[in-house]
Amino acid sequence: MNETNSSGEPNPITQEAADVAVAAALAAFAAATTVAELKLARGEHSGEGSAFARLNALMRQVPKEQKAETGKFMGQARGRIEGSYKQREAELAEAEAAARLLEETVDVTEAPIRRIPGSRHPLTQLQDEIGDVFIGMGWEIADGPELEHEWFNFDALGFDPDHPARAMQDTFFVDPPERHLLMRTHTSPVQVRSLLDRDLPVYVVCPGRTFRTDELDATHTPVFSQVEGLAIDRGLTMAHLRGTLEHFARQMFGEEAKIRLRPNFFPFTEPSAEMDVWQPHAKGGARWVEWGGCGMVDPNVLLAAGIDPDEYQGFAFGMGIERTLQFRHDLNDMRDMVEGDVRFNKQFGGLV
Repeated sequence: MNETNSSGEPNPITQEAADVAVAAALAAFAAATTVAELKLARGEHSGEGSAFARLNALMRQVPKEQKAETGKFMGQARGRIEGSYKQREAELAEAEAAARLLEETVDVTEAPIRRIPGSRHPLTQLQDEIGDVFIGMGWEIADGPELEHEWFNFDALGFDPDHPARAMQDTFFVDPPERHLLMRTHTSPVQVRSLLDRDLPVYVVCPGRTFRTDELDATHTPVFSQVEGLAIDRGLTMAHLRGTLEHFARQMFGEEAKIRLRPNFFPFTEPSAEMDVWQPHAKGGARWVEWGGCGMVDPNVLLAAGIDPDEYQGFAFGMGIERTLQFRHDLNDMRDMVEGDVRFNKQFGGLV
């Protein structure tokens, strides 16, 4: 039976339903006899359209007071599925490698070839870890197209027609220009789409790739990853924003982490602030470093999504995933993350 909150509203996601989805996935993984079969089983039990994905999609219907608990056990369920998949994948890969050795004739006088297995990129691992942090707080993960319409990327967020960010030197526009298409310059369009597609209240985190016409150097790359968060509900204040960011910072950088907010300006938030994070163990000594931007959602942005700003308020924030990885591991050159050198991945334990 579904659990109910104090108001009698049923929770559409139960621990039992999550356990059933996990058990089905684990059974399918155990039944797979090849890596190819295992990948098919993964798609059926954790990919789009799977029972687990349909269950996770009900998060928006979970009563607010149960979102944190539900998000926690759903995050744990996903971890069990991923953990079982990885373990079974390793077992099958090892078995298939052993079978190949038995079938093939090996010239023992030939110099050995060392084959290094691949791994998930540290940025991908970090993006999933960030998602788990917010799922644990009862938030949802939202995504959207990388090829975006100008209205979602700029107009709905309060960017004036002559704003510098619209210029060709900052944005990849797509021909023909009358279609008003571009490669998204931030993941904020996902927030606008979430406001239009979801019922209130909305608590979403939006990770993904973004594109700007920057030169590739130690601190910039034309293709980079962002994570942005949006919360729209009754009675939200800057205090809720700060508390959320402090919790996030501690999950990323440890219990010693702390943040500070400095007044700034962004077209889609008011008031707005730059967010700094304290690095107590940075190379060269403890220091404050800029981590991202945040603020209360501008009423005009709410109006553009058909939301009454007198009834609902919200906050938003965003930071770069590459920048977060740099801070966590004292990395100096962003080019190391995109050039495909396996020595970079190896330091994170992804290669043997």
